[in-house]
Amino acid sequence: MRESYDLFIIGGGINGCGIARDAAGRGLSVGLAEMGDLAGATSSSSTKLFHGGLRYLEYWEVRLVREALRERDILIRNMPHISWPLRFVLPLSSDMRFEGGTPTSTLLGIVMPWLRGRRPDWLIRAGLAMYDNLGRSSLLPGTTTISLVDTPEGAPLEDRFTKAFEYSDGWVEDSRLVILNARDAANRGADIAVRTRVTRAERDGDEWVVTLNGERAGKVRARMLVNAAGPWVGEVIAGVVRSNATEGVRLVRGSHIVTKRLYDHDKCYFFQGKDGRIIFAIPYEYDYTLIGTTDAEHMDPDVKPVCTPEEQAYLLDFANGYFRRELTDADVVWTYSGVRPLYDDGATSATAATRDYVLKVDATGAPVLNIFGGKITTFRKLANAAMVKIGEHLNVTGPWTHDAPLPGGDFPVDGQVEQVGKLRAIYPFLTDHWALRLVRAYGTQAAQVLGDAKTTNDLGQDFGHTLTEAEVVWQMDREWARTADDVLWRRTKLGLRLDAAQVTTLQAFIAARGPST
Repeated sequence: MRESYDLFIIGGGINGCGIARDAAGRGLSVGLAEMGDLAGATSSSSTKLFHGGLRYLEYWEVRLVREALRERDILIRNMPHISWPLRFVLPLSSDMRFEGGTPTSTLLGIVMPWLRGRRPDWLIRAGLAMYDNLGRSSLLPGTTTISLVDTPEGAPLEDRFTKAFEYSDGWVEDSRLVILNARDAANRGADIAVRTRVTRAERDGDEWVVTLNGERAGKVRARMLVNAAGPWVGEVIAGVVRSNATEGVRLVRGSHIVTKRLYDHDKCYFFQGKDGRIIFAIPYEYDYTLIGTTDAEHMDPDVKPVCTPEEQAYLLDFANGYFRRELTDADVVWTYSGVRPLYDDGATSATAATRDYVLKVDATGAPVLNIFGGKITTFRKLANAAMVKIGEHLNVTGPWTHDAPLPGGDFPVDGQVEQVGKLRAIYPFLTDHWALRLVRAYGTQAAQVLGDAKTTNDLGQDFGHTLTEAEVVWQMDREWARTADDVLWRRTKLGLRLDAAQVTTLQAFIAARGPST
């Protein structure tokens, strides 16, 4: 790493890595420190969707939804290996209710009191028409009405559901999104340090002196700081930068459960609850179904978020209101939970708190930009908005990320099958599943991961379930992997498949080899 930077970023989640990429591409010297692993917290714990947030329309967050929908198409085009279109099935029922206190439910209660808090079909259809119009997608098909009687979409659902609306949104491999932003930033000259904590940042004239501890230790200087610490943004303000900023975050825990695959088609379900909340049921990692999410207050960012027994029971009960098959705790193969660092707008509930982002600069001396809130779909727009703020203090060039693929993403949106075919032609020993997994991680760079291999033996040690030494070395040397968890839960999701002995073998290999220098 350098000793001095134009811009130094605290936090290696999607906001920090997105800003690092954008800034490096505009010619700034950029350093970034992440106290754990890249995407080690919130950015690997999302519901894995590029979407506008249909339910946010009930809160009249029209600008946020419009921005997210238009970003959705841009992002899918720029990263077709880790993101792709999905169709969502929204079953209709007279049981559907608004969450109490939304602007729409309040207005409807005044204008149409006979609805008694119901969310009628016509209102949902009007919302979806608005959703389609705000998105104006040339990539994704619009909303249709489908039958759930004797159809694949209706087969896993209870008989009482006979009709549904079907609309479009997108999937994203959230943690790989962060990794690839960091890789592109590094390719453009940024220094990325993992397992490196910023313990203090002090103003010295018109610069910051930043103290680092961990894998990279010592002091560096920077003309401007970015506090993209996510759930820890408040701790950085108060304890590291020691700023007088008054803005704060509201920590909201979102928990998910994963079960064995519950249905045979590749569409997602959008379930509405009697309490007004919604959850998704999404095809996940080929053989599983992802169900989530909850919204619960989380008081301390230093307390690791976990899916509580109560949250798991809530999600199972919610899903059991729709699926024919009765799900129990025994069906859950994995759970995960993340903390969303929402901007504290004083909302009455966690669900109602805004998902919009807020950027605040403290320029009482050398400037620091504090990042509050945001959602994964709008990370590129947030980075662009951050660069506008940064441009008030540093000389930067214009925007460039709109049409710039992430590493490995230089192929068409509908080109995954072709990429799999090309990879298998070069490496005939690959199975279709193995080749698809590699394409969905590395895109056109999958062949670089495999190198000159002619057989599986040429890929080195086999850790199980298609994970080989060649891939692990790539992740250690090119993607900052330092532990088995980094490999199995953030660069891949093979943690769902490897057993305890295989994990131990993998960790021993990583520890013995050590990171490249």
